[in-house]
Amino acid sequence: MNGPALWKRYTTHLCLCPQIGLSLDISRMGFPGAFFDHMEPSMQRAFSAMGELEAGAPANGDERRMVGHYWLRNADLAPTDEIRDQITSVLDRIETFSRHIHSGTITSQNNELFDRMIVIGIGGSALGPQFVADALGTADDRMKAYFLDNTDPDGMDRLFAELGGNLGRTLAIVISKSGSTKETRNGMLEAQTAYRRAGLDFARHAVAVTGAGSELDKLAAAHGWIGRFPMWDWVGGRTSVTSAVGLLPAALQGLDVTALLAGAAACDAVTRQPETRRNPAALMALMWHYATTGRGEKDMVVLPYKDRLLLFSRYLQQLIMESLGKESDREGGIVNQGMTVYGNKGSTDQHAYVQQLREGVANFFVTFVEVLQDRQGASMEVEEGITSGDFLFGFFQGTRQALYEKGRESMTITVERIDAFTVGALIALFERAVGLYASLININAYHQPGVEAGKKAAGAVLALQKEIMGLLGREQAMTAEEIAGSLGRPEAVEQVFAILQHLAANPDRGVAVVREGNVSEWRFKAK
Repeated sequence: MNGPALWKRYTTHLCLCPQIGLSLDISRMGFPGAFFDHMEPSMQRAFSAMGELEAGAPANGDERRMVGHYWLRNADLAPTDEIRDQITSVLDRIETFSRHIHSGTITSQNNELFDRMIVIGIGGSALGPQFVADALGTADDRMKAYFLDNTDPDGMDRLFAELGGNLGRTLAIVISKSGSTKETRNGMLEAQTAYRRAGLDFARHAVAVTGAGSELDKLAAAHGWIGRFPMWDWVGGRTSVTSAVGLLPAALQGLDVTALLAGAAACDAVTRQPETRRNPAALMALMWHYATTGRGEKDMVVLPYKDRLLLFSRYLQQLIMESLGKESDREGGIVNQGMTVYGNKGSTDQHAYVQQLREGVANFFVTFVEVLQDRQGASMEVEEGITSGDFLFGFFQGTRQALYEKGRESMTITVERIDAFTVGALIALFERAVGLYASLININAYHQPGVEAGKKAAGAVLALQKEIMGLLGREQAMTAEEIAGSLGRPEAVEQVFAILQHLAANPDRGVAVVREGNVSEWRFKAK
């Protein structure tokens, strides 16, 4: 397509949303002329389904749960007065608690101001808050945020070593809806130990964000933690960033949570309108359907041209892949749906994997995110008449054109600046696109049976490990095959070997190994 024809396609299909300072360009997606007319009935059904969801219709048939993350930024939309009052009450509590922390009304055990925080969570309890903290943080933040988002002992050691003598001024926020998520529980226990070693009472530095009556809620109440904030069963983890999960750390960091919520609410309003061509979330959902033939046949590469959006692709991986990666449709038919998401940032990627994007396997489409404002204030020239921001813009435009020349499809989200309002709008845009696309392909975006299956499988591994340790305490050195046989689990021999190898690599676990011959001949025993 030549320049004038491409310009006409651009002006025809550009979706301008001045209410949220955002536009969506889909002109570099190769959809045919009849595509929108063909998809319009399905799109209207998706709008209706979204309207029912927002009105409080149960989204999970097995659990009869509502999905209400949209109410979090406009409580007046909540289906009951009770839910509305819960939302507004928690917002007030977050504001009050943060003010008391910043002013010193609430201090650490040693009567010092809190100037750091550790957010202990995993998945949606970490990815959203982490993205917001990185996107909006400055050197003038009221509190510096750290994240303990895995059950990796070495990672925990690195974090506590970095905090060092500052642990006494560090607030710990433990986030888990059920209170029984193992990774979060482990992080909490490790944190308790770190505080105790420093001569500190963890409870006097700890806040819980959890479900009412959960194990964590009961623990925090019993030990007198300094704060407890709710998570509701109608807010899923991957859509919880505009709840206390994301708002409490953001407010403590000193970010403008009012603007964040306003941006999300404004985007919700824009993407609620049923005129498809003026609705950027609907257009995104349709482009996903076109690019992947509604079957996840291509990956989405997210390329934001802004350092502050580095973590955006990680956040979107969970939001999109956990929502859309489903084995069954709503009628129980096997469909194996999903869409893979990966990305980093521009122009870093031009020195990483753009080479393959341009000339390798054409199994993807790109979502660029362009930020018009380079920085606050004036920029120096790095060449005559050219700034560093001009180079970044040039690299974005050049990559977009280079991909188009090779038949690689892309769409571009353009925002004016990165601030709290814009970040809120971007979060809401993708949340709603996910919901609409799920309706188009007839799957439930709001449950995750695969995640639960993985948790159960992990529990079985740990149970097997306890059986192995009990056996090693009674027997002489044995091979993995002999141990599996003695446990009556010959089918699990490979897993038995993996467990033993892991234990033997950690001297404190009490397992010794003699590595002689093939791995099937290695012999293990208790030290």
